[in-house]
Amino acid sequence: MYDLVVVGAGPYGLSIAAHAAAAGLRLRVLGRPMASWRDHMPPGMFLKSEPWSSNLSDPTGDRTLSAYCASRKLPAEHGRPVPIATYTDYGLWFARHAVERIDEQTVTSVRPSAGRFVVTTDDGETIPSRTVALAAGVMPFVNVPEPLVALDENLTSHSSHHGDLARFKGKDVTVIGAGQAALETAALLAEEGATARVVARSGRLNWNAPPQPLNRGLMRSLRDPHCGLGTGWPSWVWSEIPWAVRRLPGSTRLRIAATALGPAGAWWLRDRFESAVPVLLGYRLRAASPSGGGVRLDLTTPAGARTALETEHVIAATGFTPDLTRLRLLDRELGAGLRRVGGGGAPELSGRFESSYPGLFFAGLLTAPSFGPAMRFVYGAGFTAHRLVRGVRRRLGRTGS
Repeated sequence: MYDLVVVGAGPYGLSIAAHAAAAGLRLRVLGRPMASWRDHMPPGMFLKSEPWSSNLSDPTGDRTLSAYCASRKLPAEHGRPVPIATYTDYGLWFARHAVERIDEQTVTSVRPSAGRFVVTTDDGETIPSRTVALAAGVMPFVNVPEPLVALDENLTSHSSHHGDLARFKGKDVTVIGAGQAALETAALLAEEGATARVVARSGRLNWNAPPQPLNRGLMRSLRDPHCGLGTGWPSWVWSEIPWAVRRLPGSTRLRIAATALGPAGAWWLRDRFESAVPVLLGYRLRAASPSGGGVRLDLTTPAGARTALETEHVIAATGFTPDLTRLRLLDRELGAGLRRVGGGGAPELSGRFESSYPGLFFAGLLTAPSFGPAMRFVYGAGFTAHRLVRGVRRRLGRTGS
């Protein structure tokens, strides 16, 4: 019988595991380390966040991205984007040094049993545990616009489904979206030799400004403070005091999770993008259908007129939806019985990330409607890991472990 099973081995799962191991818990970690980063991000991508705000979390605070890069004589400087490949290697290094054992098995089921949990893997192993932390990442929550759902996968895909964009060389590809994933995917497509364009329902593209120096005068720092999610007081609240966000009404938290830190491109991407990718702004997707080996997109223009666009493939860079019903590994009856935030799809959580079912904890995207937008980024892993493991230890104490 384990004290804790961690499902998922991305930044959140690894951080939780590091804190749990240091606390002496009987621990099992299941998942392929850094799987989303290794398998679902094409070469040439960079971190949008600053190196100092992209650390995985361990109790000593020694296994930082900067420490990893310094040991390999790699740059990790404020204002200089870090390649995704470097960050992935950092996560694997963290896993080797901070977590004793990781089983690269896929979890197919988490269900309650006699006041405990049984976790089942794809090879048929059943693992009993007193508590479970679900850190399943973002892949279960992929959001695809309704008009694209029925299309064959050869005609449409989500931006997170591509570990390599080279197969689109010489093809006409349309990217739907206006955030970093859409803009960087389109730029990489163009650089791979595709004819790429972006279709966005927003009337303009937003670009982040270059980061301000870390060392500034007192008044400038007070007016526009640095924080893990950028600069400014709203971002400071989201990143530095997620516990305060949780105390807001559920409807308010849902709105914050859905709208705060909206779509924007990284400052370092702008020149590459604008010189290579045309954009249709203010266009809405009405329908999509197969056409001559490609896709016909029926669009509404900013003026309300109807138009059509023919393309060979459509990539939806339309984010992720935190909805429990999409987490298929969770026992259906158990999931249906959990309290939700404001009547939405995400679980209502305690201050220590425990759901309304005792012993079941969540981490990552599903916790954003409870704790705010920091949980959509790696930066939230430190706050999560520390508090969640405290919650596990408290729960174990109550159950006489």
